[in-house]
Amino acid sequence: MHEFKLPDPGEGLLEADIVSWKVAVGDTVAVNDILLEIETAKSLVELPSPYAGVVAEILVGEGQTVDVGTPIIRIADTQGEAAAPAADAPRDAPNVPHEPAQAAPKEATEALLVGYGAKAGAVARRARRGAHEAAVLADRADRPVEPAGTPASTSATGGGSAGGTAEPPRAKPPVRRVARDLGVDLSTVAPTGPGGTITADDVVAAANNTGDKRIPLRGVRREMFRTMTASLAVPQATAFVEVDVTATVELIETLKRRRDFTGLRISPLVVFAKAACLAIERIPEINSSYDAERDEIVLHNDVNLGIAAATPRGLLVPNIKAANRLNLLDLTRAINELVPLAREGKVPPDAMANGTFSITNVGVFGVDGGTPIMNYGEAAIMCLGTILRKPWVVGTGENERIVPRSVCTVSLTFDHRLVDGEMGSKFLADVSTIMSDPALALLF
Repeated sequence: MHEFKLPDPGEGLLEADIVSWKVAVGDTVAVNDILLEIETAKSLVELPSPYAGVVAEILVGEGQTVDVGTPIIRIADTQGEAAAPAADAPRDAPNVPHEPAQAAPKEATEALLVGYGAKAGAVARRARRGAHEAAVLADRADRPVEPAGTPASTSATGGGSAGGTAEPPRAKPPVRRVARDLGVDLSTVAPTGPGGTITADDVVAAANNTGDKRIPLRGVRREMFRTMTASLAVPQATAFVEVDVTATVELIETLKRRRDFTGLRISPLVVFAKAACLAIERIPEINSSYDAERDEIVLHNDVNLGIAAATPRGLLVPNIKAANRLNLLDLTRAINELVPLAREGKVPPDAMANGTFSITNVGVFGVDGGTPIMNYGEAAIMCLGTILRKPWVVGTGENERIVPRSVCTVSLTFDHRLVDGEMGSKFLADVSTIMSDPALALLF
């Protein structure tokens, strides 16, 4: 009998939330088959099985927060060995009915390390539903029709047990996801399904009947809460500049027609990212951090460039390692790969650690600009506003004239202990110079 304990998926974290089980008691699993999906403070991670055998017991239910090192599942070598603990399982053990595990392709499992999250798409997994309405329909379709006159079977806590001890709420994975999305505590929902199970309709009804909505802080959102609170202890200042990015917009249109950029989404964000890396070479303090233990300022050699991404679970800031060493094409590829993973919550753990400088693009929401809060532990964050067509004075003296130009408001929030006003202003001026005339990047 093998006991699998919750591992640290390479992030140095202490706990994780159980999102969904991909196996059920009695399922046969192979090494590297996906057992469950967890949510850490930084991302969603799929945990593969380090053992081959038969699932004997699932020790924790969905929605629970579990410390690293806690036993979460037992896997037996044979079906006979698995049957014994299953028969003696306590009444209050998590009741987690699930679909059988899907076997991973041989070529995918051979490339994975046991005990770490699988790469996106590397192992076949059950498709996730995109909205709670889909889960409601699936739950209704799968629910058997009870004979007329069947009495209600359980209480509001999901059914009683001998001695009066309440059992965990009984609900299928799609229903549990509906509850998570709507912020409904399943222990407060009156079940109407067969055998005392909670249906998706029960959850929706409970959500509609409540007053104030309470959303528990979990995973990514909890980490964002803690990080932003910690960042308030840092003395921050913000500087702004309006930039004529007409030449950059024209450059992007030219690059889109090049064969090597085919299939890639290139936007002003990519050019701003490259401009920031070049400007940091002149003002290295922008890419620094404070070592409190040694009371030293650390000037980082590489720019681990964080790109802020809004997700349903909260704000993620994954970073591209050594972005300053990438040319514009490679930087475009890296951003194209990273941002979709962030929005899906599938960022590799190493991409969430050791960031040194970040960019947030509020312009995608139609906002002119902002004063961002720094990612804790970094010295600065640059904010990009939306690009607008504005009247702009060009030329000098008698040649001055007003013409329509593409203009973007750029701001820089910085740790005033590490970056003074002059450094922050020079950095913004250098970024502005490159974005106004990308050819001048050759001078950096």
